[in-house]
Amino acid sequence: MKNGIKSHTLRIALCGVIAALGLALMMITSIVPIGTYAFPCFAGIFISAIVIEYGFKWAIGVFIVVSVLSAFLAGDKEAVLYFIMLFGYYPVIKGLIEGKIKNKAVQYILKFAVFNAAAVLSFYAGMFLLSIKPEEYTIFGMYIPLVFLAVGNLFFILYDFAVTVFITQYICRLRGKIFGKR
Repeated sequence: MKNGIKSHTLRIALCGVIAALGLALMMITSIVPIGTYAFPCFAGIFISAIVIEYGFKWAIGVFIVVSVLSAFLAGDKEAVLYFIMLFGYYPVIKGLIEGKIKNKAVQYILKFAVFNAAAVLSFYAGMFLLSIKPEEYTIFGMYIPLVFLAVGNLFFILYDFAVTVFITQYICRLRGKIFGKR
């Protein structure tokens, strides 16, 4: 019984630390100019550790906690939108896709489908929530969101790679220091 309580306490503590780290990153998005895009990515990457250690349900719980608290406390609402719409839950989706589907091509098709759907939904949610008129996205006759979507897909490749590198480094270097030999 004592080991079960210790294990459950460690689980809650690690989830709390990851949630606090994610919230801290989301709160400083309004201070650092590039933070609108970078910090939601970093906040989401740390959720990968929860997926590895405790599974998808606990990771979704951390995502929800960071999302709700960020919506109230973070100054940059656009960054909060990016976290909620993609970067916060992507490590969970990545784990599910890579765990269930062995074909790499199908994995990437699904990952890009998730990203593009989230990007388009984020765009429209941002327009609705921030009351931006669609005409304001046209510069010199070019519809800028399509350019952003194309560049976003290139960035997404880097983000997916970064999540993979974090997971690898976490397992190889940090996991043993946090939990001892496994």
